Amino acid sequence: MSEQLPQDTHIGYAHLQVRDLGRSLAFYRDLLGFREIGREGSTMLLSATGSPPPVLVLAERRGARPKPPRTTGLYHVAIRLPTRRDLARVFRRLLEHEWPFQGFSDHGVSEALYLPDPDGNGLELYRDRPRAQWPWRQGRLAMVTNPLDVEDLLREATPEPWDGLPAETDIGHIHLHVADLEEAEAFYSGILGLAVTQRDYPGARFFAAGGYHHHVGTNTWAGRGAPPPPPDTVGLWAFTLVVPDEAAWAGIRERAQVAGLPVRESAGVLFLEDPSANRLWVTLEHRFVPEELD
Repeated sequence: MSEQLPQDTHIGYAHLQVRDLGRSLAFYRDLLGFREIGREGSTMLLSATGSPPPVLVLAERRGARPKPPRTTGLYHVAIRLPTRRDLARVFRRLLEHEWPFQGFSDHGVSEALYLPDPDGNGLELYRDRPRAQWPWRQGRLAMVTNPLDVEDLLREATPEPWDGLPAETDIGHIHLHVADLEEAEAFYSGILGLAVTQRDYPGARFFAAGGYHHHVGTNTWAGRGAPPPPPDTVGLWAFTLVVPDEAAWAGIRERAQVAGLPVRESAGVLFLEDPSANRLWVTLEHRFVPEELD
């Protein structure tokens, strides 16, 4: 079975558990600019285009508790804007509505804004620099964390009326708290077939396909050996990894089975968990996976 993932392997959508769907829609739809594309009971599907497939899935769980701080699970969902101007316009809109930010970074490969959603779920809004501008050191990608020039970014914002996010907006990567980096690498690289792209950050390791800087980030900043969060907390329920090649998809299934991992399969979807109990669903195409398949 193939171990080489196709160049266009990518994150499909992030499925978040939220406490109050109305409150979350006021942020993701009304403020940030996603559009509704469907509803399954108390679960809302959103995209930037207003048509499938989804980029975000919000599932309401009334009474959900905040995620305990020293647990595995979501660090942030990274929403990727197509251009610097688009990032600047979203930045200006959030500032005008006095939304709190947690940080601003220039990573060399990208420019990023960090903020919480209404439930405290971590978000990154970012735009990639052209690949020709990405920094390298001794033949390896060398991401950095430098201060972002926010004033220079805001000068890119143009004055047209706000009309929502650009259609090309997607989920560029998912960053997770894990219990152990070596276990994470054995799963994300050894089982899934993503390449290790970054080892320089203390307590973190990044993975990607197709020469991207990272599709999945992992860190042990919640503490080595951290337990998973309880099921009745807000946070990441699952995310999808789209592997649009049957041989590569089957290779993931075979490697997981050989490793003795529990593998469930239905209608072109592999339901997996990493060693830290983070759920991911490997699909052949970018589409919504109905809850009844899980």
